Amino acid sequence: MKKQRLDVFIRDNLEPILQAWEDFARTIEPPALTMDDTELRDHARQMLLAFAADLATPQSEHERAEKSKGLGKREHGDTASETHAEARLLSGYTVVQLVSEYRALRSSVLTLWAADAHAHPITDMADVTRFNEAVDQALAESVARYESLVKQSQNMFLAILGHDLRNPLGTVVSGSSFLMQAVDIPPKYILVATRMFNSAKRMSKLINDLIDFTRTHLGPGIPIRVKLGSMVEICEEVVNELRTFHPEKMIELAAPPQLDAIFDDSRIAQALSNLIGNAVQYGSAEVPVRVQLTTHGDDIAITVHNQGAPIAPDKLANIFDPLVRIAAGVGADYTERTSLGIGLFISREIAHAHGGQLGVASNAADGTTFTMRLPRLPKGFQGAADAAPGA
Repeated sequence: MKKQRLDVFIRDNLEPILQAWEDFARTIEPPALTMDDTELRDHARQMLLAFAADLATPQSEHERAEKSKGLGKREHGDTASETHAEARLLSGYTVVQLVSEYRALRSSVLTLWAADAHAHPITDMADVTRFNEAVDQALAESVARYESLVKQSQNMFLAILGHDLRNPLGTVVSGSSFLMQAVDIPPKYILVATRMFNSAKRMSKLINDLIDFTRTHLGPGIPIRVKLGSMVEICEEVVNELRTFHPEKMIELAAPPQLDAIFDDSRIAQALSNLIGNAVQYGSAEVPVRVQLTTHGDDIAITVHNQGAPIAPDKLANIFDPLVRIAAGVGADYTERTSLGIGLFISREIAHAHGGQLGVASNAADGTTFTMRLPRLPKGFQGAADAAPGA
């Protein structure tokens, strides 16, 4: 008896397979109840035909192995499963409901084929493996597209939120600054205005970090505007600012008398402020935070060291990942502990934007040291080489 191939069975039984799948889809609430029959079947037909085409195509052992890893060959443009994921997201489906649809589609095909094979028992069971591989590939594509779209929408929301918060926060900063300079109001109101101003500035930093975070995830990355400037002056300004903000903490700076380079001064100041703030937050209260500026050939190295509890080895690999928090080993309660935890991530992105790197070393004996290496002359600015004086 001639074998009944699964690809032929799928093409010949599209309607009953789709009906079985549609019956399941209508049990998913609430989105399915708001869709008509055409929407419920939106891409299932195309996916079934794609499965059938895959089954009918000869496959080498290497191709089978690649597909099992989710690395199967795909055509250019969006696949039916990716388009399906986008449509389901817009319809309000959760990723769990999306996955359940593929389970139902798989079950519909194999159940109907098994019933048909009972009447015609000579079948090619290798087709079952091929079919499952094709479904798994489509499922992986759907989930990946769904996750990508969710992340994109989340980042867009955060970007819009950050921008919308800037104006009202600017009003708070301006108003509190105006009150701080008043000479005709009681000192207690000046104190309140000062606290409002400091809190608003911290909020402003959080919002700027949030906007930078979304920039890196929406594509363009952190923008920089480089020019010739003094790296020594930037380090001194940031260190003095942090000394004012943390009068209880010793912060030392070692730098040469002069060290000019081509860089974005505001971005380097932002990165350095994040690194020193992190060192203050997690360092020992008895040992100073040490900042050092040196040169290594054509590169500049800025190190920030603190002698606190070391970072656990299993966390070092992810220390620069966004939203990763390191448990503090000291008892002091700094306001920065409520931060978003993206300062180190942004500092690394600023270093990368300059063509540099940011690394970390941490152990109990030597403490924790963050090292930012930057080229004195970023690529694309060789024309300004002659303008940069020596160290």
